[in-house]
Amino acid sequence: MTALELRQKFLDFFKSKGHTVIPSASLVPMNDPTVLFTTAGMHPLVPYLLGEPHPGGKRLTSAQKCIRTGDIDEVGDDVHLTFFEMLGNWSLGDYFKDEAISWSFEFMTDKKWLGLPVERLAVSCFAGDSDAPKDEESAKLWRACGISQERIAFLGKEDNWWGPAGQTGPCGPDTEMFYWVDAGTSAPDNFQATHDDPRWVEIWNDVFMQYNKTATGTYEPLQKKNVDTGMGLDRTLAVLKGQRSFYDTELFKPMFDVIGLSQEVMTGDEARKARVVVDHIRATTFMVGDGVEPSNKDRGYVLRRLLRRAMVYAKLLGLRPHWLKALVGQVIQIYSQAYPELVERSEEVFKVIEAEENKFGSTLEKGLRQFRALVEGGETITGHEAFDLYQSYGFPFELTQELSEQSGQAFDEAKRKQFAAEFKKHQDLSRTASAGTFKGGLADHTEEVIRLHTATHLMNAALRKVLGEHVWQKGSNITKERTRFDFTHPEKMTEEQKAKVEELVNGWIARDLMVKREVIPLEEARQLSAIGVFGEKYAETVSVYTVLDPTTNEVISREFCGGPHVEHTGQIGKFRILKEEAVAAGVRRIKAAVA
Repeated sequence: MTALELRQKFLDFFKSKGHTVIPSASLVPMNDPTVLFTTAGMHPLVPYLLGEPHPGGKRLTSAQKCIRTGDIDEVGDDVHLTFFEMLGNWSLGDYFKDEAISWSFEFMTDKKWLGLPVERLAVSCFAGDSDAPKDEESAKLWRACGISQERIAFLGKEDNWWGPAGQTGPCGPDTEMFYWVDAGTSAPDNFQATHDDPRWVEIWNDVFMQYNKTATGTYEPLQKKNVDTGMGLDRTLAVLKGQRSFYDTELFKPMFDVIGLSQEVMTGDEARKARVVVDHIRATTFMVGDGVEPSNKDRGYVLRRLLRRAMVYAKLLGLRPHWLKALVGQVIQIYSQAYPELVERSEEVFKVIEAEENKFGSTLEKGLRQFRALVEGGETITGHEAFDLYQSYGFPFELTQELSEQSGQAFDEAKRKQFAAEFKKHQDLSRTASAGTFKGGLADHTEEVIRLHTATHLMNAALRKVLGEHVWQKGSNITKERTRFDFTHPEKMTEEQKAKVEELVNGWIARDLMVKREVIPLEEARQLSAIGVFGEKYAETVSVYTVLDPTTNEVISREFCGGPHVEHTGQIGKFRILKEEAVAAGVRRIKAAVA
């Protein structure tokens, strides 16, 4: 089974069960305040999991592009990826555990679909704690499907509880499905005793969102219970092919081929470096395809870090000139059918990545000169200096170590410990700095956030009126205190322009205009000139919010949006711009508040 076939089979299966197939959302999240990137299939659906009606109905399915950056330093082993696709299906207050579990079993085992042998399957369920009871219901449903009691393990929150995505929100117990990948031995009967064996590989996860975690840390039952599932495409593809890692699948082999490397003939360390290169370039190609550009802030910083790390490892591996352009082109080719937008935006993707390659090329050379100056000055490179090279020039520890050894300097354990200690301090500071920062979407659905959300729509309309229709939203983040809005514009706004935007928004607020939601076909919305996020893909049926004067039918703003919003602009309050600044080349950011 190919990746294309697996992706399509999943969507076709759930379509046959009454689900609407929705397109992958952008990697730049619109509805989750706690992540730089879309990290799971549920993130674009947060408003709907909280009760907003979805244009596609109560049953949805998708193949969602995802980025996870928490384990960047682990990439290169058999089980860590930066970019991946998550196949998922959702019930928004419709079916619950019975259908979710029986359909999971059917898709996994029926020969029409994946045809996995039942004797190599096992599942885990939530063991229960003071917050929620033991999930005996799921275990009973699995037994009814044909999974034996011995193949069902009960595990705690760390293993069998999902969410919330942020500090608060929908969450609940989950049940996970595992496949025994060692074809040379029979799967052990007792899964409770062997669930930690690495030959049991998790391939699917059904989350039962039946609680809402509040700001006080309590768990309240949700009025409408939801189902959220996730099956990693890369992992499942490897399992179906009997391959030991993601990097052995058809999705990665052409990438290794185009840069002239083979995992079969490389040493373990070389293979790890090569995996980092192909993983990071796949991720950055998709990130740039969704409008992210290198910068020193937020997601632009992550993009820059991934690109530069890949470039350094490529240098260590001695890759031939033009390897980067060839590899980016190969990624686009591999995913051209599943994500044709990569082909459509390929010119921009090549342009952005090539510019960063040229920029870092000079930085890398400066770092090399600094290294040579230290060595030629007779100094022994210490762990502290190795970290300075990492922080200032992007040199990973391995590069400094390799260059040192080539210069006749041994890198002993003391130096490694010095570097590790400095690096840990750096990581701790980075985590502390980012922990309290909302990075995208709505912080919650409180009255203050809803008022600011509607004000942001008005600000977008005002910006397009004052600056021109080249203005497109590139991302937003709204908390109780302020709205943060990124938009395309080539230069700093003047004081007069900012004052005009404030005047327009406050004028529309004072008119107490109507805010109307409609669920209409995508083509009809486009004919009505509805606008959205630059580069975003939308489903065939969409939710559109319009701000208009009901007496004259004058439309002030019409945008694709999941909500929520105020009913009349008079509920917003007085609007004011707090700050306007650059984010990246051609992208500006406004922070504003209402009172």
